[in-house]
Amino acid sequence: NMSAARQFLACACFFSDNIFVGRYGLHVRYQDEGQLRRDHGRALRERGCRSEEDFSAVLREIETEVQRRKQLIHQAVERRAIISKCYRQKHPEVYILQDSFLAPEFLEIVKYCTSPDAHLHGLLRYIESFSDKRIYRFPVFTQEFCQAFVDELENFEQSDMPKGRPNTMNNYGVLLNELGMDEAFITPLREQYLQPITALLYPDLGGACLDSHKAFVVKYSLHEDLDLSSHYDNAEVTLNVSLGKDFTEGNLYFGDFNQDPTPVPKYMEIEHVGAQGLLHRGGQIHGALPIASGERWNLIIWMRSSAIRNQLCPMCNKKPVLVEAEGFGDGFTESLEDDAPETVNLCTLW
Repeated sequence: NMSAARQFLACACFFSDNIFVGRYGLHVRYQDEGQLRRDHGRALRERGCRSEEDFSAVLREIETEVQRRKQLIHQAVERRAIISKCYRQKHPEVYILQDSFLAPEFLEIVKYCTSPDAHLHGLLRYIESFSDKRIYRFPVFTQEFCQAFVDELENFEQSDMPKGRPNTMNNYGVLLNELGMDEAFITPLREQYLQPITALLYPDLGGACLDSHKAFVVKYSLHEDLDLSSHYDNAEVTLNVSLGKDFTEGNLYFGDFNQDPTPVPKYMEIEHVGAQGLLHRGGQIHGALPIASGERWNLIIWMRSSAIRNQLCPMCNKKPVLVEAEGFGDGFTESLEDDAPETVNLCTLW
């Protein structure tokens, strides 16, 4: 188990890559003022950033965001300590994964994938497959568990506990590691149930050795976040499960893989079915259309393979420059020369 043997790290690109300058609608990469002028000066001017005062304001905004990101790790540790000490759980049973939470169909899928003669074409008889984009849908949880889980999340939302949000695009939701759900729920779900499936579906993405994750819940409602614009995930494989509640519209849409853009992107819509999960490559460009009524909660698990991402960071597309992190970080590990080939072979054996 690599998570027990190594410290998980983050790529330093997180601090300075893919920063969104809202007033000009532009994502930028930032190292220093000179690099910003060289790489993004023309695009900024075309969007109206024409004076030195305008540029200085952009620079201040970016530097503020870089500093904010550098503080996130420490703030998350502080929040988790407070929550662990002070939060009163409404449904403590949902914090420890049990087979009774899982849909019978899902358990059948896992049983097949762990059988000695399991293979990809056999697995595809159990799950829905969409076009050639390697997107799959199958039941994951029972409706009863989803209701209890959402009730627990709402109880946390209504508490006075400190709350970290999943990312800058989702202003409502919960980071599950801060809630204390990593060790006894998400980690066994990934290791014992999801990895046998991803090993068959995504062997080229380290599906057999997904050794870390980031798990969070996002919430969409008419008076809060309605939708989610196009993006790709900092993950090799993503699971997105619809937990409820009652809502209309709000389909997910999928475009190209981030490394293979077409001149005119073509998107396909997929309905999100309650208690069912969509499994897709993290690099698949996707988003969520606006809901028309009601409220929707989604469990998102970004699953990562250090054997894959240690070679190339999926966010900056470069050899990762690593910095210390808490917990699983961004899923990178120190590369150990004597066991790196063995780790890679573990994935290719499937």
